Amino acid sequence: MERHGDRGTGTAGATRDDGAAGGGPGGARRAFVGSFTSAGGHGVTAARLDPGTGALTPTGSAAEVADPSFLALGPGGAVLYAVSETDEGAVAAFDVAGRAPRLLGVPRPVGGAGPTHLAYAAGHLLTAHYGSGGVSALPVGADGTPGPVAGFVRHRGHGPDPDRQAAPHAHQVVPAPDGRHLLTVDLGTDSVRVCALDPATGGLTVRGETALRPGSGPRHLAFHPSGGYVYVLSELAPTLTVCRWDGSTAALAPLDEVCLRPPDTPGAGYPSALAVSPDGRCVWAAVRGDDTLAVLELDGDGERARPVATVPSGGHWPRDLVYDPLGRRLYVAHERSGDVTWYDVDPHTGVPSRAGAVPVPAASCVVLA
Repeated sequence: MERHGDRGTGTAGATRDDGAAGGGPGGARRAFVGSFTSAGGHGVTAARLDPGTGALTPTGSAAEVADPSFLALGPGGAVLYAVSETDEGAVAAFDVAGRAPRLLGVPRPVGGAGPTHLAYAAGHLLTAHYGSGGVSALPVGADGTPGPVAGFVRHRGHGPDPDRQAAPHAHQVVPAPDGRHLLTVDLGTDSVRVCALDPATGGLTVRGETALRPGSGPRHLAFHPSGGYVYVLSELAPTLTVCRWDGSTAALAPLDEVCLRPPDTPGAGYPSALAVSPDGRCVWAAVRGDDTLAVLELDGDGERARPVATVPSGGHWPRDLVYDPLGRRLYVAHERSGDVTWYDVDPHTGVPSRAGAVPVPAASCVVLA
């Protein structure tokens, strides 16, 4: 994970209104972009999404929360949640019915430092803390705002890289399709933990831990649409590891590891995010440093992944990407060039071609609604 040397507090109380209304839930399509306020970002930005061209048009932003680097929509899409990736660590809720996101209540501490990811499951917000190496669960009230931490798991261990793996660094938490388990990805311990979430209390219990290749630095994962396979993206390797997932036993088993960079590629590459096509045929991965998008073809059931193409990402330091099945497009947030770029995806090959971009300073995450 890219850490900022100067982590400011953002622009307290600032709300930007940059255009006409974009429509709320059930109306026109929208997108939301998170950014680093400490690097000049506008916080959480709302945008209209043109279904014909894929173009994004920002309509407003809210910068009350410092470094809202990752976002997730709640049920129904009326409330948007954001981590505050600061040493204090917090999560915030936004009403997104209007042109600009509107902060609901006050940010809630998550009990850990540097939260980088969050997800909604079983009435709770789940956050992964890179700085302190843990995962927390916060109950969500009827008004959509998060309550105090109800469940917490602290990761233990380290990896062989003394600079990046001296301690645990939980980078992502993902609910399993079965609705009974959570998978937490830890870059510092080279492992993925499986946890159970008690929907009544928010309690978290570790059920198992799967070790990946030492020094690989797993960062993010995604499930195959069938629910039977998981693809783990490693930042330090840089590779994609195919794993079999058995929800009945909560077991994750590595099967194969695929390199995401063409042979003899100079310099270093740091994978950041991945997406799987809804039909289970393709995986796309963003690679920072190279500033590329890797395209991998999956076999019939998703057990094997084969690299088929590498294309320029169209910007600098692609930190996040999301696939839009309605438009057959990819959207990528470029942190250092400060933009969100979209690509038309060939329906036969899965190879993306750049179609446009919109400036969004210090962009770090894209969510589609």
